[in-house]
Amino acid sequence: MERLAGKVAVVTGASKGMGRHFVAALVGAGMRVACLARPSDELASLPREFGEAVFALPCDVTASDAVDAAVAQIVEHFGRIDVVVANAAVYHPFAFEHGSDDIVRSHVDINILGVAWLIRASIPHLRASKGQIVAISSESVRMPFPMLALYAATKAAVETLCQGLRDELRADDIRVTILRSGSVKGGSGGKGWSQETVAAFYKKIVETGHAAMTGESATPESMAEALLAVIGLPADIGIDLVEVRAAQVGVPDGAKQASD
Repeated sequence: MERLAGKVAVVTGASKGMGRHFVAALVGAGMRVACLARPSDELASLPREFGEAVFALPCDVTASDAVDAAVAQIVEHFGRIDVVVANAAVYHPFAFEHGSDDIVRSHVDINILGVAWLIRASIPHLRASKGQIVAISSESVRMPFPMLALYAATKAAVETLCQGLRDELRADDIRVTILRSGSVKGGSGGKGWSQETVAAFYKKIVETGHAAMTGESATPESMAEALLAVIGLPADIGIDLVEVRAAQVGVPDGAKQASD
């Protein structure tokens, strides 16, 4: 996409799952991408896959000083920031009454504060570039899933933050967009779940109708195209909120066995 060529994006949660697909799409559109994630082999492999178009930075988004330092390094490396994609999030089903302090705090620290620290650190650079903030949200804000109540609450908080920032930053020519995502195939969210958690979660969302509501999961490549469409618009228009959901009738892959 010619309008995006040469611009610089920052993507959190960039090493795997939907974040990695976002990186691939942005690089494919001619952008340079700073990739933030916790240290891992997946993060280290990004420069090998995408070359000098990416700058991989280990960063714990829950630590404000780490995020501040990462943003400073990005500007030093690439010279500017045009787009910030706040993608990093923890997504872990649990029965709320049994939720540990650690799992509750991780949802708040990563899903809300991680977004807040990134946006706060990026605003001066986005003001200079007349750039854009894109916060990745979830269809669960509109219809919160059982066992994901806290996840949905954190995404709702991010949406409220963005709604306020949209007016706060409008005079600075910084656009703020919420990309509300539906279910996507091959996500990394379920890799750390126990078999018991998987079985309980998918059984519950089949019972409540949430599995049918979400439909057959979309491909990550399609969701990445939605991101490109949002940031590729002319600078004099912006999208406040776009909800991109699976178009096909069905249920997510994990729910199919529970539906039988």
